[in-house]
Amino acid sequence: MIESKYLKADSQNIEKLMVIPGLKKFKTEHLCTLLRQSKIRKYEHGEVIIREGDTDPWLYFVLSGKVKILKQGEVIIVIERQGEVLGEMSLIDGSVRSSTIRSEGNTICLAVDSSASNTLVPEEERREYLLILYKIFMDAMSARLRLRTEEIAAVRKENSRLREEIERIKKQLSK
Repeated sequence: MIESKYLKADSQNIEKLMVIPGLKKFKTEHLCTLLRQSKIRKYEHGEVIIREGDTDPWLYFVLSGKVKILKQGEVIIVIERQGEVLGEMSLIDGSVRSSTIRSEGNTICLAVDSSASNTLVPEEERREYLLILYKIFMDAMSARLRLRTEEIAAVRKENSRLREEIERIKKQLSK
């Protein structure tokens, strides 16, 4: 992994943030706060971004490339959508990382230090930073919940179709 220093809150970096769908809604000053707590991390193919069971304060946005999410070594999903949020679950509930995330090819992420909220002064800046993080979490969780709902509906429909097919075959065999 190659890692930058903490980013400057300049117009060039703010423009880069604006390509992330979940961040387009925020004011420039809020994005400046986020940038000052962020780094760019570049990963080569197969490098671990997040390791299942670890604890750390980092939240990631995929800027380019794609990642594999693995649970107990099994691939759950491959994500290649720019702006996808990674690592938010353990930041929300304080638990260890629930899965491993590996780069699939060359991948660039914006890494946000969520623990920085403890050091921000004044209090208003700290609240704004936390507001941004929680809004990002809510958007990511909502999108994933919608996707899982669609997947569940499709699986249930397929199960129904298979049950009907099994019943049809049983009837044919019993003749």
